[in-house]
Parts: sequence; C-alpha cells; structure tokens
Amino acid sequence: MAQLASAAASSRGATELGRCPAVEARGLGLTFATAAGPVTALAGVDLVIEPGAFVALIGPSGCGKTTFLRLVADLEQPTAGTLRVEGLAPREARLARRYGYVFQAPALQPWRTVERNVTLPLEIMGFSPEERAARARRWLALVELEAFARHHPWQLSGGMQQRVSIARALAFEPDILLMDEPFGALDEITRDRLNLELHRLWRRTGKTILFVTHSIAEAVYLATRIVVMSPRPGRILEVIDSPLPVDRPLELRDTPEFLAVAHRVREGLRAGHSYD
Repeated sequence: MAQLASAAASSRGATELGRCPAVEARGLGLTFATAAGPVTALAGVDLVIEPGAFVALIGPSGCGKTTFLRLVADLEQPTAGTLRVEGLAPREARLARRYGYVFQAPALQPWRTVERNVTLPLEIMGFSPEERAARARRWLALVELEAFARHHPWQLSGGMQQRVSIARALAFEPDILLMDEPFGALDEITRDRLNLELHRLWRRTGKTILFVTHSIAEAVYLATRIVVMSPRPGRILEVIDSPLPVDRPLELRDTPEFLAVAHRVREGLRAGHSYD
C-alpha cells in the first residue's frame, strides 16, 4: 500500500516540478458541418489535466464528452481554440503513441487468443515476439487474466473482455489512458468490481486517465477530478476536485463524504439543463 501511495505522490510531484500538463485545452470548440446546417458539439472548453490525474467527464448524452476524447486522440480536429497533449499537438501525440484508447465495446478479434489480442498493437509497432509475450504476461497479470491468455474472447464474460481491452491499451505503455464509457453495458455487480480494479490499476501505474461516464456514482468513486458538462453545445460547468481519500474501498460510497460529492455533481448536472 505504501508503494501505491508513493506512485500517486510521484505523479503529483512531477506536476510540481514543471512537467507539461497531460492535456491542456484553451477555448476548444468543434462545430460539425451537416446537411441540416452546422452543429456545435463543444464550445469554449478550458481544461488543464495534470499528469497522473484520474479525470471523469460526466454530462447528458450528446454533451461532447466522447467528442473531447476523440479530439485528444486526434480522431477529430477542433474548429476553434487549442489543444495540447503532453505539450504536443494531438497528431504528434498520436504518432508518439502517448495514449491508449479503451472504447465502449471491447472490439476484440474473435479469432485471436486473449494474448494475441493484447499483442496486436505491438505486432503493428514491430516489437519482437519475445517482448510482445513479456508485455502480454505483465499486463494480463495486472488485470488478473493471466490464466486466460490462451482463451478466445467468446469464452470470456463481458467484464473479462473489457479487461482484455484495457490490457491491450496499456501494452505499449502509453502515459495516458482514454476510456469512453467502458463499463456502461455491464451489469451493476460486474461494474462495481471493475471500478475497484480500475482504481487499483490507476494507483499501481500512475497513468493519467480520462474517463467518460453517465454514472454519477462511478465518476465520484473513480476520479480525482470530476468535469461536469452542459448539454450541447458542450461546455464545462464545473470542475470538482475530489476531497475523498486515495484509498477507496467500495464501502466508501455509503459514507456522508461520498454522498456530498455525488450531490454536488447532481446539482451541477441539474443546473446545466437551464444553462443558456
């Protein structure tokens, strides 16, 4: 436990020593051109994310949460403002492989084993077979799936498949993990367990995580900072720095401190619907 706390402290210390922000958005906006006319997805987004932070983006459907992740990942290009990822333009960060992306669905190759799904990006990047195997073992062990390396995705539960996709995103060891509502389709029991495992994973690795969710409880449990967004066009209504302890057993969700943060998030979302 002391080692985990040390890793978190190290991440905070890096910011204090002057490392570039993991993500820095200034006046960020994106307007899509459609046959029915322009649609503004994001407007005037200012956000700085420190290295090692766990940031949850929460807001109603269509508020631009996933769009923000896609801009960071260079899957979309902004039409206003600036965006830097570890001091680089998003395209440069993508080419430098600074981030891994976990989608809503695991998107695993059904004909490949769990191990070979994890090593797929490493194969594309030209890693040696020995290094691919070593990294697969390391990251599958971290998500507690090393015993299933020779299985195929269709032999796993939905929660296990999503853990494979997390291991795959981490296999080339990026600094930043982008997670687009990865547990939204899972049952509540499985979701609770994966929330606990993801929190432990973040503490062990010190990665910067940007996590999109519609769940207030999930955002409050996981995040060190909660970004509350308005309905479209997506704007940031409030950034809440979590006062909760770093050590977060699931039972924390029943405490007055947890419920107070959840209430603040809920009030922010409610206010957002009257935002003009």
